[in-house]
Amino acid sequence: MKKIGLLLFAVIAIVACSKENTNTMYVSASVKGLKKGTFYLQKQIDSMIVSVDSVNVDGTEDFLMTDEVMSPEMYYLTLGNSSKRISFFGEKDTVYINSQLDLFGLKAKVKGSENQELLDKFNEIQQKFNNQKLDLIKEEFEARKVNSQDSIDVVAKKLKSWERRKYLYSTNFAVKNSNFEVAPYIALTDLFDANIGLLDTINNSLTPGIKESKYGKQLDRYIQGIKEAE
Repeated sequence: MKKIGLLLFAVIAIVACSKENTNTMYVSASVKGLKKGTFYLQKQIDSMIVSVDSVNVDGTEDFLMTDEVMSPEMYYLTLGNSSKRISFFGEKDTVYINSQLDLFGLKAKVKGSENQELLDKFNEIQQKFNNQKLDLIKEEFEARKVNSQDSIDVVAKKLKSWERRKYLYSTNFAVKNSNFEVAPYIALTDLFDANIGLLDTINNSLTPGIKESKYGKQLDRYIQGIKEAE
């Protein structure tokens, strides 16, 4: 009964608040195995990670948190004072997060955010690239162990090819999704050390609305900073 009452209150709160501010994001979270704890909704402001909402949970696995989202951006759902956190792309309306207490910060399902869905697809391929690099590092280690310069040179060429393919994939993914905030976010986080030409390609492909987003503006400033330093 207590759980039903909490959910009913949450629904009423969402309906009431939605009439006041259309930029409100509601984070509806459920953590299986949760009995009691404090959660913080956080995001980066300048260079600091700050809490924008918090909730004390006692006797329920479900809770609700909110923030005003002027532009979709990365948020963090943090458990207490620990380093356990779930990162997700926050957007206005409702974002649903489901996790387990023993896997909190390691595994979670996030729904309701188009940018997060795209980021999940991107990260899935990135994991394959990371696995390929681990294989190449192992191959290089074996070549150095037997002091085979020819094998070392072959691995070096493979690593350069791997890096080129990874950067091109990231660029193509961002360009293909240039009407989402995830595009400049990927450029800033995955391609920050890439050739300026790739960053320009992404920046020039962004739709007007995305150019004016938080990450769109950051990407443009980042590129201009690189050009001015050259």
